[in-house]
Amino acid sequence: MKGYVQVYTGNGKGKTTAALGLALRAAGAGLRVYIGQFLKGARYSEIKAMDRYESSIKVEQFVRDWKVGQEITGVEIALAGDAFKRVREVILSGQFDLVVLDEINVALHLKLISEEDVISLVKSKPPQVELVLTGRSAPDRLIDQADLVTEMREIKHYFARGVRARRGIEH
Repeated sequence: MKGYVQVYTGNGKGKTTAALGLALRAAGAGLRVYIGQFLKGARYSEIKAMDRYESSIKVEQFVRDWKVGQEITGVEIALAGDAFKRVREVILSGQFDLVVLDEINVALHLKLISEEDVISLVKSKPPQVELVLTGRSAPDRLIDQADLVTEMREIKHYFARGVRARRGIEH
């Protein structure tokens, strides 16, 4: 099976949710799945749920749980560099059929990792590996390299009315 490159981006809700839905679908079909999360380090509900599929879905979280507006330090940059090396090894190993790099677009936007490195990785992935890159602010060059791009666009969100993230829905 040929693997394609998918990008889920935009300011709307649902990028990670779509990627995790695809991961479940792939696991259900017997595919081996790897999910690497950039900028997420907390045990969110979706990570707890993925634990139930540990035989077919491997999840690794990189960098501390980062919040919008939080200062980027040398620690984050070093951790992101190590994380990128790790996901590069995973992708090039051919061990996994589907690889999700969650929030990598945000890591790119924050300059935690190099756009050139990510483009090079996309170009060098084994042909059978399906690669999904999520997060706001996907760079144009990455969008150009992708085979499928979905933009989640916020039209209306209850957060604007002060509703906080709810356990099991957003958190």
